[in-house]
Amino acid sequence: MSNAAGAANGVTLTALAAALDIRVPSLYNHIESLEDLQHALAVYGAQQLSSRLRAAAAGKVGRAALLAMAQAYRRFAQEQPGVYPLTIRAPEPDDEVLTTLAQELLQMLLLVLASFGLQGEAALHAVRGLRSLLHGFVALEAAEGFKMPLDQDESFDRAVNTYLDGLAGNG
Repeated sequence: MSNAAGAANGVTLTALAAALDIRVPSLYNHIESLEDLQHALAVYGAQQLSSRLRAAAAGKVGRAALLAMAQAYRRFAQEQPGVYPLTIRAPEPDDEVLTTLAQELLQMLLLVLASFGLQGEAALHAVRGLRSLLHGFVALEAAEGFKMPLDQDESFDRAVNTYLDGLAGNG
């Protein structure tokens, strides 16, 4: 895990030890390093995000499934601002746990995108576009980039629906 990921969530071993009211050396009974802690948080975040997206899409297909998944993604980012940044980086090829979790999430999205007639590379490009849209919105929202007195929920819904209109037109 990169130092950028650690900076993104602000976790340090000193801060964690202080929050747990223990000494830093005691942490090493449970984790090997800050990198180990960040990896565990990334795994936790990927599991939580995947679970939330799966639950949001349950019983839905196509547009309804992707809208529900987009909203669940946004809620996760809002509710887990320290963990969310650890979920956006693609896993290293030798990281079997995160690679498996990323593949599960990708397969879930590809299954839904198939209902738009998207397969293969077209579907992968659509996943990249959707991730970019969702991450861009939640990152701007988290950085207080939307100060206008305009409903952010409506802006989000319009952005996602416009994206989905494009998918439907290209499927």
